[in-house]
Amino acid sequence: MEDDAAHHLGRVLRAQTGQLYELSDGERVRLARIENVTRDRVEFALLEELPSHQPSLDVTLLLSIVKFDMFEWAIEKATELGVTTIVPLAAARSEKALLAAAPKRADRWKKILLEASQQSRRVRIPVLSEMLEPESAFLSSKDRVGVMLSERAGARPLRKVLEGQAATRAALAIGPEGGWTDTEFEVALRSGFQEASLGRLILRTETAVIAALASVNYALSGD
Repeated sequence: MEDDAAHHLGRVLRAQTGQLYELSDGERVRLARIENVTRDRVEFALLEELPSHQPSLDVTLLLSIVKFDMFEWAIEKATELGVTTIVPLAAARSEKALLAAAPKRADRWKKILLEASQQSRRVRIPVLSEMLEPESAFLSSKDRVGVMLSERAGARPLRKVLEGQAATRAALAIGPEGGWTDTEFEVALRSGFQEASLGRLILRTETAVIAALASVNYALSGD
């Protein structure tokens, strides 16, 4: 292990020779023993392979760009809840200044996903997609059980939408603070998404992410 990760382990966490850690390459988990610690390098001896959990449910989160503190809190919690892929959406009602600045935040967001994965002991880090227009994101998710959170009066409760579904691949779309436009609803519905409501109360984006992902995991995951 080298560079920032080694510095954090060696200087911040004060790792010492002989300590045991679990290491993952994104596919397997191995028990490892520290053999040597320097300023910017930590050397391990790999020991036995450990049992690892691979979620049976593959969830893509289509998350509209909102204020960055809210967005970053949401992707952290989404990682803890097991999402496979996160797609930032350039929704019509997302703030234009945020959309312009979002690409510059990609490295920070990847770091958040890494740290959240380590904290929750995930084997794989979620994939952070490039920012997409909603139409492209909806069309690319046509082969999944698609759920679009909606505040419209006719939207069915999320539990009803998920009831009886048997799938291993899902996509959850969450709109910006101003909500989805009629055009975005039309494109999503043509792509096979179903409108779903989390209830009569209006939730903040980050709250909706947690509530919806927990529901999707409960309904569709066999774990």
